Amino acid sequence: MQYLHFVLGLLLVAVLSLLANRNGWRNVKVRYIGQLLVVELALAWFMLNSQIGLAIVSGFAAGFGKLLEFAKQGTDFVFGGLLNEGAFSFFLLVLMPIVFISVLIGILQYIRLLPLIIRGIGTVLAKINGMGKLESFNAISSMIVGQSENFIALKNILPHMNEKQMYTLAATAMSTVSMSIVGAYMQMIEPRYVVAALVLNMFSTFVVLSLINPYEPDNTVTDAKAAAEGDEHHTPKKENFFEMLGEYIMAGFTVAVIVGAMLIGFIALIALINYLFEAAFGVNFQHVMGYLFYPIAWIIGVPSGEALQVGSVMATKLVTNEFVAMMDMGKLAADLSPRTLGMLSVFLVSFANFSSIGIIAGAVKALNEEKGNMVSRFGLKLVYGSTLVSLLSAVITGVML
Repeated sequence: MQYLHFVLGLLLVAVLSLLANRNGWRNVKVRYIGQLLVVELALAWFMLNSQIGLAIVSGFAAGFGKLLEFAKQGTDFVFGGLLNEGAFSFFLLVLMPIVFISVLIGILQYIRLLPLIIRGIGTVLAKINGMGKLESFNAISSMIVGQSENFIALKNILPHMNEKQMYTLAATAMSTVSMSIVGAYMQMIEPRYVVAALVLNMFSTFVVLSLINPYEPDNTVTDAKAAAEGDEHHTPKKENFFEMLGEYIMAGFTVAVIVGAMLIGFIALIALINYLFEAAFGVNFQHVMGYLFYPIAWIIGVPSGEALQVGSVMATKLVTNEFVAMMDMGKLAADLSPRTLGMLSVFLVSFANFSSIGIIAGAVKALNEEKGNMVSRFGLKLVYGSTLVSLLSAVITGVML
């Protein structure tokens, strides 16, 4: 039955992707999609089933856990007196570590190690996915530096991008997550699924985009190397190391505050909507949304007895953000099977939600107004494609658990 749902899940993603394809189905490169799926399945098995893969994933998660301990020391020094013994503060214990992780990313960027990693992995990916070097570099860069910051490296290239290329770049940014926020996820869901999602989402992105938005890659873009390595707009000037530290510290704190503000607004809004729905219909809004995602959850392999709850969490992620959905999943964890928890966890690790439209469009518009408006116009299609990416990653996870 598990393999049947795997096949059904693949067919669902393929059909829904092709329905949104306006570039012609004949342009779809089936060979590259097959290659990507084979590689993704192999990586999923390696990370979730093999002893070596589990050891590597556990080591990566343990390393992040140690970094979070260091981050806690800084948070405790500044805010420690605000917490009672045994108390928990989401902002202090989950969001504040983003500041420290942001600093580490800044240091790696400053010493030019991060650009080498981006360029090296991007070059390999370009040979597997059948897409351009720029698109491959962008996927790695988005995963490491974040969906907004990544576009700064493309500032000089944006005026030359057509609509198909802009959709690919924006959808990639929405389908991945930045390393600075990974530590926060690991405190809310099982770390190995966070690590697995980072890798699987990248390959799922290439598969879905090859179906929704196929086009011939342009490897003649002279700034592709600059996009991988960053330019003066992407990396703080090197004259002063401590100036760079200050900029990344403030950037990390800004991200933490923005996420916190969004959570306040979204959770309060969901509470209001649930109250109004219960008063009018006797059932809350999230329960209703669960019915919309119920068939999707069942098709990808969630047991029918759990599909309604899982559908509700998936819908919550779509209309709010992944943090709100992760908190909801935590409340349901005891009622869900380990396999369902794994699939749902991987599904939640991405920026695919309606609020990301504004974030990405705003980041691009700040650099190039015309391209920013272009991103806004296909905003709904961005969420659609990115959600399919999360579904595909969940399907791949399900068949390996």
